[in-house]
Amino acid sequence: MTEFRRLTRQGVFRSRSFAGIVATLLLCVSAFSQQDKFQGVVTQGVERVRIAVADFKPANADPNTGPLLTTFNSVLFSDLQNAGIFDVVSKSFNPLQVPGTPQEVTLDAWANPPTNAAMLAFGNLGVSGGQVSVFGWLYDVKNTVSPQVLGKQYREDATQDNARLIAHRFADEIIFRLGGGIPGIAESKTVFVSNRTGTKEIWMMDYDGNGEHAVTKLGSIALSPRISPDSSRIAFVELGKRSVNIRMFSLDLNRPVSFPAIGGTTISPAWSPDGLHLAFSSSRTGDPEIYVSNASGGELTRLTEAHGPDVSPVWNPKTGGQIAWISGRSGLPQLYIMASDGTNVQRMTDTGYAVSPSWSPNGQYLVFAWSRKYGPGVPGAQDIYIMDVASKTWAQLTHDAGSNDFPSWSPDGRHIAFQSNRSGTTQIWTMLADGTQQHQLTHTGQNTQPNWSWK
Repeated sequence: MTEFRRLTRQGVFRSRSFAGIVATLLLCVSAFSQQDKFQGVVTQGVERVRIAVADFKPANADPNTGPLLTTFNSVLFSDLQNAGIFDVVSKSFNPLQVPGTPQEVTLDAWANPPTNAAMLAFGNLGVSGGQVSVFGWLYDVKNTVSPQVLGKQYREDATQDNARLIAHRFADEIIFRLGGGIPGIAESKTVFVSNRTGTKEIWMMDYDGNGEHAVTKLGSIALSPRISPDSSRIAFVELGKRSVNIRMFSLDLNRPVSFPAIGGTTISPAWSPDGLHLAFSSSRTGDPEIYVSNASGGELTRLTEAHGPDVSPVWNPKTGGQIAWISGRSGLPQLYIMASDGTNVQRMTDTGYAVSPSWSPNGQYLVFAWSRKYGPGVPGAQDIYIMDVASKTWAQLTHDAGSNDFPSWSPDGRHIAFQSNRSGTTQIWTMLADGTQQHQLTHTGQNTQPNWSWK
């Protein structure tokens, strides 16, 4: 349920008029030409690289080596496959003899058919004295003179979690080297809302859905988690018996910390890119408007002043100079942007029912949920769309797969998390930012409102 629809159910937003809808073709560009415009949003100017990932070899016969090696190989392959910038060679095409050290590499065996790789990741893993050691290399197999691109060594306590962590770190090193200098997301986190314990609490998990754990244990209703740019705090909304207000949870202290009651119904917190301010919606004066405070809830400044609810603000993470939000000032909710001081208001959508905006890390695109043909008896579902802010051109990312909402960009700008009920229950999914490679991450209970960490 979107924040806008929640306001509707609370009676804050009562106007359902269609008078404000301008039933014209939006932005006058065909769907196919719009889709073409976003073909490079994932690769971001980088050529896709054909990479082979050899199973790492055991470095010794310690009984813990095998299980950790299985985890490491699985996670490394999955991380590189999910990166969106590689054509990862199927392991069925790999040579029978795999290298564990540079001395064991036969470049021709990987550069020629059927493997046809440009790059090769390989190495070895061993457990000794309760420590797991990993040696990993990345080779340019077409470069017979100086093939080594990367060589790394890792050592941690010998646990399954650390085998996963080392695989993530090595994958991120490879992605950084071959992906245009953009850091990988393998160590990023996603916060979300889950009701699996009986009440809606804030949960957190790794980017690939592993390591799910509860953050809050309030026993009430927690919604709209937004993790701070330094990953030290989570701002969220608690629906209490007498009020709806922003709460703050310190990940450093592992407990809630104080945040003042703003007044009225206060929802949809959003961090500024420097972590010093919050934007949010509050009905403290009667009509939901967008406000900005410092990170402690002080120095309150009102940004919007129009009849109709203004909700779901999100800061341009690149510049901090703009805020996108949803407004019902013209009837059904539409997407708007304004300068961070409330000036230069621009309407971005002119039809349908638009909610839940999220800004790309480079500040160029917005994704949001949109029912373009909203209304009783009108066919069409709520899907995720991407819009180029400068040109206002857009493309549809999800198609014919349930109701989709709450998109959130990954820190590398190549992935989007979102919620969808296509599997029969509402769960967290991810996809590449061009709409491909859609994967379900959560499976227990109802899981909603994902928010990806900033790094």
